[in-house]
Amino acid sequence: MDVTISSSALSAILADAAGSPMVEVCGLLLGDGQAIRLARACRNVAADPARRFEVDPAALLAAHRLARSGGERVLGHYHSHPSGRAVPSPRDAADGVPDGSLWLIVADGDARMWRAVAEGPIEGRFAPVAFTTLPCADSSSRPEEPDS
Repeated sequence: MDVTISSSALSAILADAAGSPMVEVCGLLLGDGQAIRLARACRNVAADPARRFEVDPAALLAAHRLARSGGERVLGHYHSHPSGRAVPSPRDAADGVPDGSLWLIVADGDARMWRAVAEGPIEGRFAPVAFTTLPCADSSSRPEEPDS
C-alpha cells in the first residue's frame, strides 16, 4: 500500500526548504499507519547545517511523548538537500538506521520518499516509497497538546 501525505503537510515541507535554501532543514512526519497528516518543522542541530541535518532531540522526544498520550505517531522525518538531489546521500545511509522509518527528502522543489531498510537498493540503506498527496486533513486529525 502506498503512503499518503496530506497536501498541507507536503506544502509546509516544501515551504520550509524553500525558505532556507542554504541549509538543510528538517522536521518530523506525523500520522498513523501509512498516512502522514502533519509535518512538524524542527531545529537542525547539526554542527554543519549546510551539509548535514540532525533533528533537535528535544523536539523528537516531545513528539514521542505526545504520541504516547494519544497524538499522532512519528512515522519518520524530512530534510532538504540544498545543493543535491532528492535522493539519500552516502551520509544519509551512514546515519540511517534500518528501522522502517520514512525519509522524505526535498531538493529544488522536488520531494521523494524513502524507507530505511537493511540492505536497501539505494546506498545499501533505503528503498523508494511511492506516495500520494491527499487533500488537507481537517482539524480533528491534528494532535492535541497534552495538559501541563
